[in-house]
Amino acid sequence: MASRAGLGTLAHLRFPLELARGRRYPEAPHRYRNDFQRDRDRVVHARAFRRLENKTQVFSPGISDHFRNRLTHTIEVSQVARTVASVLGLDEDLTEALALAHDIGHPPFAHAGEEELHRLMRGFGDSFDHNRQALRIVESFENPYPRFPGLNLTFEVREGIVKHSRDFEPGEIPELEEYLPGLRPPLEAQLIDLCDEIAYNTADLDDGYSAGLIAVDEACAGVPKFRELWESTDNQFPGASERVRVHEVVRGLMDWLVTGLIEGTIAAAEPLRGLEEIRRLPARVARFSPETAAGTLALKRFLRLKVYCSEAVVQARSESAGHIAWLFDFFLRNPGRMPANYREESSGEPLHRQVCDYIAGMTDGFFAKTYEAFRAA
Repeated sequence: MASRAGLGTLAHLRFPLELARGRRYPEAPHRYRNDFQRDRDRVVHARAFRRLENKTQVFSPGISDHFRNRLTHTIEVSQVARTVASVLGLDEDLTEALALAHDIGHPPFAHAGEEELHRLMRGFGDSFDHNRQALRIVESFENPYPRFPGLNLTFEVREGIVKHSRDFEPGEIPELEEYLPGLRPPLEAQLIDLCDEIAYNTADLDDGYSAGLIAVDEACAGVPKFRELWESTDNQFPGASERVRVHEVVRGLMDWLVTGLIEGTIAAAEPLRGLEEIRRLPARVARFSPETAAGTLALKRFLRLKVYCSEAVVQARSESAGHIAWLFDFFLRNPGRMPANYREESSGEPLHRQVCDYIAGMTDGFFAKTYEAFRAA
């Protein structure tokens, strides 16, 4: 990990809370918490956040009780992001709020669910994207407050949600024109996608090993940094079990990647003067060092080969996509089978969007019960 002496290296690029653009609906300041802390807490208390506990990350439940789900993955991303923000001297509260919100728009069954919903929506000239879905959740679907719709998050958190994975140009996504198209988000928001990558790459390696899809010799051959760490661990702890030594290697990989993100971002950002300069650059500033960028690419290629394209995962993805397609078509033909209160609340939307939103909000478990009930009828 980077030296604690490096804390605050990029403090001059910290997003100033006093420059926040505020909320869509004005609220009085809280006595104890600043606006970004309140945003973090609103996300944590949202129903969409709780549902992440029963949404697949990569491996569906059944093989093991120890695989990551969307909620545990989100917690891991938050932990990594807070560490990086702390070392760099950035706003930890804004960073944490963005990390906790980054996956709340995911539908059931991981990326297979997102890809299938997008395919189905394209048939109506529409689309599905989990980042834009997350914005719709915090703006419209979560309604715990009597004074305004949605969670009424600050502009900066909403901007970070829609720019989680990519930036966009003016006119490219008309419904997002208010979120400064053509400009980069603050550095706190830029960190989240890379912290997400660190968390899922190391976790999928760990879970893939636990699932029996990855052998140590294969990982050593496919990922040079894994081999280096394995040899070191093997020399230091020859009496430890293979399982424990793999844990040690995974921890070492995470430490190495986090350090690479910190060092790469410092090298790119330290010469910059302030937020406006960050916003107007042609590309994002947050990045891995060249060595860790090459290492994470090797790790991703290995995981794609051994885990994401494995027979077990591909079969599960195909099966879940087929179930989503069936239920989507069922609700299009039988919209009255969706809950009446949901139909009433979403009455302003076209039917295909109502169906998509309803399915996207389901947990894996609720989807399975719904699908089985209507398929058996």
